[in-house]
Amino acid sequence: MPLTTDVVKFGAFVVTSQVFHVTRLSFAIVNLKPLLPGHVLVSPRRIVPRFNDLSAAEVQDLFLTAQRVSRMVERVFNASAMNIAIQDGFDAGQSVPHVHAHIIPRKKDDLEAKGGTDAIYGMMESEDADLDKQLRERERVASMHLAEDERRGRFPAVDDEGRQPRTDEEMSEEAEWLAQEMAKDELAARSLGEVGQNHSQA
Repeated sequence: MPLTTDVVKFGAFVVTSQVFHVTRLSFAIVNLKPLLPGHVLVSPRRIVPRFNDLSAAEVQDLFLTAQRVSRMVERVFNASAMNIAIQDGFDAGQSVPHVHAHIIPRKKDDLEAKGGTDAIYGMMESEDADLDKQLRERERVASMHLAEDERRGRFPAVDDEGRQPRTDEEMSEEAEWLAQEMAKDELAARSLGEVGQNHSQA
């Protein structure tokens, strides 16, 4: 079940079922083709292409949300470090014209086989990270399968070319799991805040 009943769009794409955290101004979604386990995105709710287009309130909320989300994914994916990156504009590798921060949990030597720690930057600029292309291809394949399925009366097949995109069900399951983990973190933070207030009042 989606976390929100609001329609959430990432650029031109509806991503409501991928959402695992929502604030008044931002949202966090799981990724169709994560570069590493736990790779998620944080984006403003308002669709704006460039970082400089954001209001001060949106910038603040985006970074506070990125901080909370990165803390949670580092914990649940047993990471020791994080890459937090914004590709701001087409020439910087941005594939969907909607500001978004990549949150990528990292572990020691996780990319040794691909050339080392900094290999992540090449991966972010590769076709594997082209979100617009992935989402458009997914929509094209889904509509093609839907038309075929309507004729045959069966469920759509999964796209299996290259690194496989995840199914809606897989992404929804991960979104539900991460939403529960975010709720745990928020409950713990509130408890610590109450303890802190109690100590300061004593």
